[in-house]
Amino acid sequence: MLKNERKVSIILSSPSGAGKTTLAKKIKENFSSFEISISHTTRTKRPGEKNGIDYFFITKKEFLEKIEKKEFYEHANIFGNLYGSSKNTVKNIQEQDKFIVFDIDWQGARQLTKNKDLNLIKIFILPPSKSELIKRLNLRKKDKEKSIKERISFYEKDITHWKEYDYIFLNNDLEVCFSQIRKLLNSII
Repeated sequence: MLKNERKVSIILSSPSGAGKTTLAKKIKENFSSFEISISHTTRTKRPGEKNGIDYFFITKKEFLEKIEKKEFYEHANIFGNLYGSSKNTVKNIQEQDKFIVFDIDWQGARQLTKNKDLNLIKIFILPPSKSELIKRLNLRKKDKEKSIKERISFYEKDITHWKEYDYIFLNNDLEVCFSQIRKLLNSII
């Protein structure tokens, strides 16, 4: 069973476009004991995204009401959109006796770190370079040009937060990076 009595929660953070969401999905696909905490957001859906699968898409008014009612473990304003991890979502995963994967930025990670009940392991994903990150953002064709420029402008600030994490992995090759994460996860479950 567990090497640790309490279930751990994994935080995956990175600059936008470095691969954290893809890696979170690979963890879920390869480990039946892990579940992704689906965030709430005020961001509009991208093509192919589904409510309740990728995010819970809600209005800004609904989001602010949830903040007021203290329904989030963490929340952040990222590129003008609000994102948050619901306490109910986390509770539902815990009731299934599963490990939690949070796909969040450094702002959310800082807030979650204050909650000692979550038994966190924080992982930061680095892209190989800024130029590679720009290439990936352009190739994924999920964002408008203005959004891509905004994400790139935050790269320098986002990248400095790697020091706040327990483990840092370079995502030069997705399969190699996932293999390293898999090795870490196998050592804790």
